[in-house]
Amino acid sequence: MLVLTRRIGEEIVIDDTIRITVVAVQRGRVRLGFTAPPSASVVRREVLERRAAEAAGTANRLQEFIEPPASHAHTSATAKE
Repeated sequence: MLVLTRRIGEEIVIDDTIRITVVAVQRGRVRLGFTAPPSASVVRREVLERRAAEAAGTANRLQEFIEPPASHAHTSATAKE
């Protein structure tokens, strides 16, 4: 991890296309401004984690729809006999 010290108004540049500017520092909180091309996704970590959890839940529900639990499969096999 790279750790940098910046003052208000100073920037960090990533790959010549993403700029992070220190906008304000108040009561132990830092406000950052981001300038990035539209193709770059910039989100807070908690948003990314929530999206991943929602996607996993959707995938699990889809999998259950495609392949019912074994108890349901057994019931339908018995009904055919």
